[in-house]
Amino acid sequence: MKNTKRIFQILLRLERNGKMEKSFSESYKQAGVDVTAGYQSVELMKEAVKSTYNKGVVSDLGGFGGLYALNTEKIKEPILVSGTDGVGTKLKLAFLMDKHDTIGQDCVAMCVNDIVCCGAKPLFFLDYMALGKNVPEVVATIVKGVADGCKMAGCSLVGGETAEMPGFYQPGEYDLAGFSVGVVEKEEMIDSSKIEIGDKVIGIASSGVHSNGFSLVRKIFNINEETIKENKEELGMTLGEALLTPTKIYVKPVLELLKNVTVKGISHITGGGFYENMPRMLKDGVSLKIEKDSYPILPIFKLIQKEGNIPERDMYNTFNMGIGMAIIVKKEETKKAIEILEQQGEKAYLIGEVTEGNKDIKII
Repeated sequence: MKNTKRIFQILLRLERNGKMEKSFSESYKQAGVDVTAGYQSVELMKEAVKSTYNKGVVSDLGGFGGLYALNTEKIKEPILVSGTDGVGTKLKLAFLMDKHDTIGQDCVAMCVNDIVCCGAKPLFFLDYMALGKNVPEVVATIVKGVADGCKMAGCSLVGGETAEMPGFYQPGEYDLAGFSVGVVEKEEMIDSSKIEIGDKVIGIASSGVHSNGFSLVRKIFNINEETIKENKEELGMTLGEALLTPTKIYVKPVLELLKNVTVKGISHITGGGFYENMPRMLKDGVSLKIEKDSYPILPIFKLIQKEGNIPERDMYNTFNMGIGMAIIVKKEETKKAIEILEQQGEKAYLIGEVTEGNKDIKII
């Protein structure tokens, strides 16, 4: 943050000296939109954005569109896979805590984790930020978080948009959403067609609540400037720290798994929890039996259920309950799959199996 402030101060001096040749509108500034602040934001984020570039990027920051050259030398029939999502009301906690360095990772994760469910490798990412007042240092911090997330996912941040909207958003508030595109060989797509009864379900641990269910979370804990600072013994940290833990990005470990075992289905456990997301990776004629005691449920979910007096089914129908990704593999490759994921630094568990049925989820 000290380096960011230093850069910001230099930019301000350059502007005052007339060396920063950018357009400026006093009338627009009086209406609440500071065009110059927008330019300063771009300057502050450039280094972080460029750190995500790979050989496919053929454009620079500031153009009307992000350009990416798709390398088809090793792909016979490339299928492009796209995903878009936002961070949701988890942003409210970032506002209250004045902590904006990890929320960008959440934005990237919500998009690229969806893309990899098809077996696709994310290629590039774009973000959209709308805010009440452009504070260049804050914007740069948020975008650095986006860039960090892109590097975790192995994709490039090729562009984005920052829209200053006074009167629509309050100063200090913003919304953040993203869009990503990936590619997969047609014959290697994960499409549920090969799923068989007896296949096993492996769960990869989540880092916490991730980025969904926060409207309920905020209601349960009556989230405000005081409650987020409360130390929770069962969490080993403050409530705010636990809830703002960024969403895990599973791209690299899942892609490594795809190289070594037969993966038949992948589900990103987000809004809707187990009951809504797991059926999305199934074909007609099969269901899933999930054993809830097969992995450790994170303390934050136990606290949410206790404080909110939430029925167990509602918990599994809202939150990830400690499992961020569910993957279906051949029974014979279960042990190998878990070992590969653990080698990638993930905690993985055998949590269930494929049974006969009609895309039902039974949690026992």
